[in-house]
Amino acid sequence: MTDDVLEHFHQGVTTLTLNRPDRLNPLSPEMQVQLRETLHRIDADRAVGAVILTGAGRGFCAGGDVKRMAAGAIAHDAADAVAVLRAKMELARQLHTLSKPTIAMVNGPAAGAGMSLALACDMRIAGTSARFTTAFAKMGLPGDFGGSFFLSQLCGPAKARELYFTSDTINAQEALALGLVNHVVPDADLQAATFEMARKLANGPTIAFAQMKRNLNAAQAAALSAVLDLEAQHQVAASLTADHREAAQAFVEKRVPVFKGH
Repeated sequence: MTDDVLEHFHQGVTTLTLNRPDRLNPLSPEMQVQLRETLHRIDADRAVGAVILTGAGRGFCAGGDVKRMAAGAIAHDAADAVAVLRAKMELARQLHTLSKPTIAMVNGPAAGAGMSLALACDMRIAGTSARFTTAFAKMGLPGDFGGSFFLSQLCGPAKARELYFTSDTINAQEALALGLVNHVVPDADLQAATFEMARKLANGPTIAFAQMKRNLNAAQAAALSAVLDLEAQHQVAASLTADHREAAQAFVEKRVPVFKGH
């Protein structure tokens, strides 16, 4: 295990920090493997109620490691190269479908695949220094890690095309106006504000949150009838949980419910 990703657990929240700050945290192969393995483990850990993804130092993630790209050999077997990249890109799907709420805490630049990973999270809280760019066109590449999917969903197809074609950089307030981030806070308050949101979610009805995510993810592509079917299944399943009974009793007793995740 490398130290390319730092993991910290506190009060039900796991914070994953991309840790190559000298180069704005580009995604090394080792970092990607560690992230995928860590998210797989976290998904099954009932003690974890929410996940924060962030970057060390003055940036969130610069995306792909351009120095490695420049030094790398040209792939002679395209099918093999596609399979390898597709396996790496599972990281975006993991963030999107993880059974826990995920929050990207965006400090400084989020570029290319780094922006894609931020968009793959359920929510984004940005410091005023945050900057977003698809960046791919500048490298003569069309993009990866699900950015085209997430950006189209969040800000609409026309704006997504503009941001991909131009690789323009947008600041935190512009990202907020486009719906790419949920909140913008002063850099000095970013860590506290993000942790407070994550802690609130970690103390919530974790079973229901996992079901909400499946409903909301399905709603991005499925027909209404399929979403209604899924909502019915999840609503009935959740109504049988101890968390639901606790919430109903707390409502009657006019107190805050204490969820246990079962």
